[in-house]
Amino acid sequence: MKHNIKHQIRSGLKMLLAFFILHSSFFIFTACDDFLSIVPLNDIVLENYWTEEADVNSVVNSCYAQLESNDCINRMLIWGEVRSDNFTNGSGTGNDLNQILKENILETNSLTTWQCFYQCINRCNTVIHYAPGVHAIDPNYTEAEMKAHIAEVSAIRDLCYFYLIRAFRDVPYTTQPSIDDTKEFRIPAQKFEVVLDSIINDLEAVKGDAVRSYGDESVENKCRITRWAIYAMLADMYLWKGEYQKTIDYCDLIIDEKIREYEEEFEEDPTGMTVELYGKYPLISEAPSSSTYAGNAYDEIFGTGNSFESIFELNFVQNQSTTNGTVANYYGSSSNAAGQLSAPSYLFTDAYAGLNDYFKKTDVRFLENMAESNSRILVKKYVNEEVRFRSTTTTGGMPTVTSSARSQNFANWIIYRLTDVILMRAEAEVELAGNVEKGASVSDAQLDHYRRAFAGVSAVWRRANLKRVATTDTLVFDDYAASRMDMENLVLDERQRELMFEGKRWFDLVRLCRREGENSRMIQKVSPKFVDNTAAIKIRLAIKDYLYFPYNRTELKSNTLLQQNPAYETDKTSLNM
Repeated sequence: MKHNIKHQIRSGLKMLLAFFILHSSFFIFTACDDFLSIVPLNDIVLENYWTEEADVNSVVNSCYAQLESNDCINRMLIWGEVRSDNFTNGSGTGNDLNQILKENILETNSLTTWQCFYQCINRCNTVIHYAPGVHAIDPNYTEAEMKAHIAEVSAIRDLCYFYLIRAFRDVPYTTQPSIDDTKEFRIPAQKFEVVLDSIINDLEAVKGDAVRSYGDESVENKCRITRWAIYAMLADMYLWKGEYQKTIDYCDLIIDEKIREYEEEFEEDPTGMTVELYGKYPLISEAPSSSTYAGNAYDEIFGTGNSFESIFELNFVQNQSTTNGTVANYYGSSSNAAGQLSAPSYLFTDAYAGLNDYFKKTDVRFLENMAESNSRILVKKYVNEEVRFRSTTTTGGMPTVTSSARSQNFANWIIYRLTDVILMRAEAEVELAGNVEKGASVSDAQLDHYRRAFAGVSAVWRRANLKRVATTDTLVFDDYAASRMDMENLVLDERQRELMFEGKRWFDLVRLCRREGENSRMIQKVSPKFVDNTAAIKIRLAIKDYLYFPYNRTELKSNTLLQQNPAYETDKTSLNM
């Protein structure tokens, strides 16, 4: 009887701890604004918790739950794209968001808080700390399973840090969990380069332990960290580091795996496939050869989700309590109401007339991702579950787009997908070609790099423009091959069109500025969206430090070792908008 009572008490404590880990920030993390003042776990409860594999699984799941929180996804979008040329204010735009759109960012802006990511980091650190002890006492928890869990949460942690350094540049970095009252977690910020090297080294160390597949056709292959997700992260990180051959090598591992999957599916059922080859790249067709309607790739990638092209995305399931509030709040709800963000008119206006600088009239992406309503360009990517329109029209007019909005806000949020990888590879090829001296011709070796870059861009572009055969393209290699600048812009522009509204564009522009050592090309691209205070905004955007967000005032108060980004000194910050 005593044994049963003790077992029930122990089970109850474990269930209670698991509940708080999975559903609250209170038990491990305080409700305050900074992870650096986290309340440690009670040591006695911890000893009763970390005893079996199920305990590890529960906290691993909580890492994903935190990453899928609205706070985290909001910041993936806002930090990664809102300051770019893809967004302007929408309907009912909140003040803090509006100030970011106006480039009037203060250290009091609530959207610059980072505690949601550090909460996720601490959960990951906790798993890494305790999983080996569970392996030591649970005979059913194998070493391979333990290493796979550590690789999985290491990747989630490194992804969080990757978002943080791209948004803030220098950030506090720790791999130790906050579980001990004796430890001091007020730590100074580490340099961008130091953190980037650390997370790269971490991923390189664990990549071989990561799961390759959770089972044939398993949705977990898309919504949990796999070896392919780690490869995508490494490709991206090496692109920021400027080690372009390593970016290409990791991209090729993913692309080769997708080619293998395509060939396997083709051998099983060639007639039922919607994936086609564009050059060597297997991509989901927008209008399969048997259909006169376009929108199929959108439906599979953004509507249904977890598509053939997916590498890692955050998964939301219809009729469950957790929804993707980011899409509803910022892009629009299931009732087709406008969100807090809109697209600038220049991305959409006159596209079908052939007078748009961003999209050709044959490009289906402007029809899928945007719609005009009451003189505002609504963002429809992720909002619509299905999009359908004729691939050709008999009248020559713009086709009628029939769309089906979601009944609930359960859109997945994509972190990496195949076309992103293809275009990362293209960018790396252009940079490997090196500089061309003024007045000099492009060498054969440089042309080879350009050709490989162009092949990737062309595949993505042809899928979107319903051109299966390369000879029918209006995208022509010779139009770009004579100039490194033209090739760079070709890749950058295609990344904008393909990944629009996915939280990528501002980060792409920051990477461009870091590579060039100045901000002029970024300013040229983003300044058309501004109506007021344009001259003052251009002056501000020319400051290198201003590429990054300020540390929030609450973080500065909680951690006195932080030093504010000099671009945000209080007396220089406000544009009085």
